Amino acid sequence: MKSAVETLNPTRVRLTVEVPFEELKPSLDAAYKKINQQVTVKGFRQGKIPARVIDQRFGRGAVLEEAVNDALPKFYTEAVNEGELNVLGQPDVDITELKDGELLAFTAEVDIRPALEIPDYSGIEVEVDAVEVSDEDVTKSVEQLRERFATTSPVERAAQDGDVLTLNLEAKVDGEVLEDGVAEGVTYTVGSGELLDGIDEAVTGVEAGGSATFTSELKGGSAEGKEAEVKVEVTEVKSRELPELDDDFAQLASEFDTFEELQADSRKRLEQMKKYDQATQAQEKVLDELLKLVEVPMPEKLLADEIETRKHNLVNHQLGQMGLDLAKYLEIQGKSEEEFDAETKEQAEKGIKTQFILDELVNKEKLNVSQEELTEHLMRRAQSSGMSPDQFAQAVVEGGQVPMLVGEVARGKALAVVVEAATVKDSNGEVIELDDEDETAETVEAAEAEAEATEDKPEA
Repeated sequence: MKSAVETLNPTRVRLTVEVPFEELKPSLDAAYKKINQQVTVKGFRQGKIPARVIDQRFGRGAVLEEAVNDALPKFYTEAVNEGELNVLGQPDVDITELKDGELLAFTAEVDIRPALEIPDYSGIEVEVDAVEVSDEDVTKSVEQLRERFATTSPVERAAQDGDVLTLNLEAKVDGEVLEDGVAEGVTYTVGSGELLDGIDEAVTGVEAGGSATFTSELKGGSAEGKEAEVKVEVTEVKSRELPELDDDFAQLASEFDTFEELQADSRKRLEQMKKYDQATQAQEKVLDELLKLVEVPMPEKLLADEIETRKHNLVNHQLGQMGLDLAKYLEIQGKSEEEFDAETKEQAEKGIKTQFILDELVNKEKLNVSQEELTEHLMRRAQSSGMSPDQFAQAVVEGGQVPMLVGEVARGKALAVVVEAATVKDSNGEVIELDDEDETAETVEAAEAEAEATEDKPEA
């Protein structure tokens, strides 16, 4: 076999391959054997039909087509390896010549990883928010905890803001009760704004056993978006009582004995959260600056495939689960289709650039992934997916995704190297030290959005 590589542009090449016919013999033998098992010819046992009979009855062309389809992936892979190419995705294969008994010639155009020059990144400087926890932040955190321990008790008075009500609802459109417009025993907190617009005003001042009518635009169901006349009956009114903020509350809601200890712990937790947010912000900003430093030629086919994959996942998985189509989603987001397409393209380009640059850094810095690092990453991914570590690990192995996880960990380590070399200051001018590779890996995953370039066999 002979092969030659022609560079079409920095991200695409054309392979020209010539194969002497004798090298097709194993695939020809396999083709005859396969056809033998699929056809019957009177006078011959199945699987024992001579090759000349198959040629006469079914045509030599059918055998050659089967043989070429079988042989192409092997010859293509040999040409890729001979050219030392780092290919992306499936090639576009064109058989240019097929002379029975003489020669098979074909071309294969395929995207390749562009060669990148990584400049000195030690001069990167970014500014992040300072870690500051105010008394107001602590108060808000404690109030949220307090809300979780609220109690309710029935009262014989009119409903007011903050009360918990039990309601029966009936919605009419054009005077007709909707089939899906009736609900009984609905629990609702006055002022929460969680049901229909106008319901808070309607039920305020109504006692148990009373009712009110109001109009509202329906937010879901068969008449979504239409104006409906809604009748609401209040069957029970409960007052909502919050516990006193004292030592008893601290002992009820936490492992602490005093309220002061609970407040101190809330402040500490808020500081930890803000430090995590600060680290994530720093990593995202450092990554953005790194992307600006490196010129990355974009493989057009890979980009088009990535854009299509993102759209498919959004429409068929995320929106499908919410009962929305793309048009409704864009209406809710207040975006035009052109704006959506532009944003999707920008995100896809960033994901691909991030992967290319960090993969190049992995090679440049000679970074390896240990079994311990891979296991920790797997545990974190399992937790975020809602699966047990064993279930997630099994799914990863069965799906052949172990190399993908290894790549994620390696890219996380590469970004950590850049972050460590960068100067990160907070808004007060203080230099921040960051070295958490786990957090960095999560930043990489978000930036890439799983933009994986995979090698696939060619189809003739």
